[in-house]
Amino acid sequence: MRTLLTISAVTLLLAATSPLLAQTSVTGGTGGSAAVGGTSASTVGTGGTSTSATGGTGSSIAAGGSAAAVDGKSHTGVSMNKGNGPVMNSNARAQAHEGGTFSRSHTRTQVKAGQEVGSTTKTMSHVPGSKPTMSTTSTTAR
Repeated sequence: MRTLLTISAVTLLLAATSPLLAQTSVTGGTGGSAAVGGTSASTVGTGGTSTSATGGTGSSIAAGGSAAAVDGKSHTGVSMNKGNGPVMNSNARAQAHEGGTFSRSHTRTQVKAGQEVGSTTKTMSHVPGSKPTMSTTSTTAR
């Protein structure tokens, strides 16, 4: 029993004095929508990256969008690519228009493996004869 107690005490002492490598995770994203006069457009982008206790990294990225127009046209598009080194990028675009009335949304997201997640969404809607309504939302998580 005394030997077991001594081994346990030594194990606790070593654990307390050795630096612990903790797992770290970073997530973030933005989204937004615009709507006016029978048109609407929305986009979203999100990403995450984590570093394990042993130094390995894993990352993910996602994006999407939707657009609708009662009597007009709409278009959505999403693209993703792996950039330089450990960087992932996504772009989501959505737009709807009826004559001169339109709504649009655009979200860009970037994930740097083990470091940061950044995302920006810009929206705009417009009716002819009035000022456009614009909005920008950005976030960076480290």
